[in-house]
Amino acid sequence: MASALAVTRETTQDSEINAPEIVAAADFRVEMAWEHDTVRICPVGEIDLATIARLREHTDEAMAAGPGRVILDLRETTFTDSSALHLAVEMVRWAERTETSFTIIPGSPVVQRTFEVAGLAGRLPFVDAPQVGLRLV
Repeated sequence: MASALAVTRETTQDSEINAPEIVAAADFRVEMAWEHDTVRICPVGEIDLATIARLREHTDEAMAAGPGRVILDLRETTFTDSSALHLAVEMVRWAERTETSFTIIPGSPVVQRTFEVAGLAGRLPFVDAPQVGLRLV
């Protein structure tokens, strides 16, 4: 009986530790906007291991549709980890293979810092929002 109580107590503590991560994942969403042959993918919230699969579903959908241009808009992203970096690099490689135009609208300084620390800020196709030429709402 004592071991059952210990397991219950550990489970409760683990739940409390993971609660912020669970809330952040629940608040995460991906908005997609299509205009002519362009798709803009806008992740809202934190991109991390808990949310990357949902973002990948949307990027895979966009890439499968064969648009002429894909824009990853990070302006509403509040945090990124290495999973977001990997996705961005994979999207660049996909765009090169398929001869699709791919650009990234930078996120907040906190988000951009992740790309800078990884040495990717100067190697990925970041552009300012006005250069994109879409009605960005």
